[in-house]
Amino acid sequence: MSTTEKPRYTAVAITLHWLMAVLLVGMIFMGWQMEDMRDQALAGELSFAEVQTYYNWHKTIGIGLLVLALARLGWRLTHKVPPMPNTMKPWEAVAARATHIAFYAVMIGMPLVGWLTASATNFPSYLANNPALELPHLPVPNEAYEPLGSIHSAGAWVIFALLALHVGAALKHHFVNRDDVLTRMIPFLKSRV
Repeated sequence: MSTTEKPRYTAVAITLHWLMAVLLVGMIFMGWQMEDMRDQALAGELSFAEVQTYYNWHKTIGIGLLVLALARLGWRLTHKVPPMPNTMKPWEAVAARATHIAFYAVMIGMPLVGWLTASATNFPSYLANNPALELPHLPVPNEAYEPLGSIHSAGAWVIFALLALHVGAALKHHFVNRDDVLTRMIPFLKSRV
């Protein structure tokens, strides 16, 4: 690396970051759509088979996100990340680290809680709607369905809160601090320092 080139995340880290960001936000909206579809099925406006198909796609993508989150964590633990700017205040560095840790917890926790929630029902879960790819039920009692479902739903708001902090901090770094934090994760953006 030349002396003028600024450190960036690896191409793998950047790809995983943006792929997971899009999938996570998409899954939240998909989850809200599922709630509407369930209500439509109860009102007789949709068949339960249509709803189950949609739920199975949500679960399939959720398991995919779990795999991606574990891969991303593995990559993060085995590859050096660019250092934070020296101009960051200590509390900012602590907040950045805490936000990243919280993101990893929710990226892994949400799919796991979703799987536990699905396991608390008597309905089979098929990956990609293929009966040959049944998602195993974890040992969860049926009465755990409601509390687990509530935790899973609340996770969407946690993701949005973390996303607001994360995006807000990145924009502050770019437009107020005028440092290179944002350019490390956006390949086509030019460094401001």
